[in-house]
Amino acid sequence: MSEIESQLRKIAQDPTLSFRQKEHALAVAAENLLSYPLIDAETRQALDDRIICDMFEGHAPYKPRYVLPDYAVVLEHGSAYLELPKPQTLDEAINTLQIAYHHVPSVTGMPVFIGHLDALLLPFCDGVSDDELYRKIKLFWRYIDRVLPDAFLHANIGPTDNRVARAILRVDAELKQIAPNLTFLYDPAISGEAMLRLCTDNIIACSKPHIANHPIHAAVFDAPGYAIVSCYNALPLRGGAASLGRINLRKVAEASRDEADFLDVELPRYARLLARLMRARINHLHEKSGFFEGSFLVEEGWIDKDRFTAMFGIFAMAEAVNHLQDLAGRSGRYGLDPEANALGLRISARLTELVAAEPMAHVWRGFAMLHAQAGLSSDADTTPGIRIPYGSEPDPVSHVRALLPQHAYYLSGVSEILTLDETVRANPEAVFQLAKGALGMGFREFTANVAGNDLVRVTGYMIRLSDVKLYNEGKGSRTNTTGLGAEAAAVTPILKRAPRVVGLESLAGAVA
Repeated sequence: MSEIESQLRKIAQDPTLSFRQKEHALAVAAENLLSYPLIDAETRQALDDRIICDMFEGHAPYKPRYVLPDYAVVLEHGSAYLELPKPQTLDEAINTLQIAYHHVPSVTGMPVFIGHLDALLLPFCDGVSDDELYRKIKLFWRYIDRVLPDAFLHANIGPTDNRVARAILRVDAELKQIAPNLTFLYDPAISGEAMLRLCTDNIIACSKPHIANHPIHAAVFDAPGYAIVSCYNALPLRGGAASLGRINLRKVAEASRDEADFLDVELPRYARLLARLMRARINHLHEKSGFFEGSFLVEEGWIDKDRFTAMFGIFAMAEAVNHLQDLAGRSGRYGLDPEANALGLRISARLTELVAAEPMAHVWRGFAMLHAQAGLSSDADTTPGIRIPYGSEPDPVSHVRALLPQHAYYLSGVSEILTLDETVRANPEAVFQLAKGALGMGFREFTANVAGNDLVRVTGYMIRLSDVKLYNEGKGSRTNTTGLGAEAAAVTPILKRAPRVVGLESLAGAVA
């Protein structure tokens, strides 16, 4: 008990944490005093060894990891539970959304999805001038960052080119906030090149938005649609993800004798154990927590309990491939060598087979979705998802081409962060052509940091380097994700990403 009390007092008395941050940390600590969902000894050992990982979601799952409400429901009907009438004006619509957000749970304690905002707000914009719309969006944007200061919180816009989307992009470039994170759903048949160029110009200004390949994502999901949330996660709208587990491919490779042993023995073993772990957690959520029976979100139709998937994550692909290459006496490195890249594809294809062999109850369509997990701030000596190790990245066009075939396998999310030299500020056409080419070739997501920006991506979430500096001086931060970013900067080589000149942008665009 003295150890537990010491842990709780450390949180309660931490001068760098705000009241809300202490409150959330204490709640997490209290949950983890409860017994873990029942798992067998072999699964328990793999979890303790961190070969499989539960993403520290907590010992007693009582809410889904990611919740993606259909906010159109509350805008169209109001909410009996929240005593909200159907909004009639743009001000009322924004106010309704602001109230709604405080009742949407997630693993972070805050919502990770705040809606397809342009589609939600456009019906309320008749008679609203462009200048008035801009001013209202700016106040809305500031509210989100100040009241829900978490960079996993995510808004979507697109695929149409419209007034609200343009106002959001303008405000986002001006304010350069960590929240909300932002994705534009790009469809070349709908969005238009002018909108894509506006998005890439914004990337130069503030490293946002992500640009998602809408036709490719939409083909995976059904009529209610999907959204991009948190770290590039593509999930069913009106549902989300019940849980996210992951496998450390590096550790699996290190437990293997050779490639055949990895693909045929060890990887199947740990895939089976991760599936067991995820089943235990998801069954607890659906059968014991009471979340879906007691939530007004379900009763009013904001979410549907049958639309929550399971995210079957992997990371450290680069380290696994390089270790297996060493075992085979091959010198080629992942991301730089065709033979090594081909091995990475064999691993992804095998993972797809293994996930398809593990049915799950209470999961959308009955099976988990493969996910290239973007890492934790504590991940030392591993590279997130299927990314190329930081500091060894090739030129941007070669980088895109090396990872492009991998994107076909990771339906619930895959990403790369292309770190571009700040000389692109003088050549914004280069970023536009690189994005156009990557998306035209089949990249699921295009994301870039530009060297010299204060606002940068860590994995999928944003930090401001100036905030991290103050945090490291013991001054804390009002944003929940600054501490994670500071830890990631200290433990992982995120700040060693190689800024590269886009020297072959005409070639990338020509491929589209």
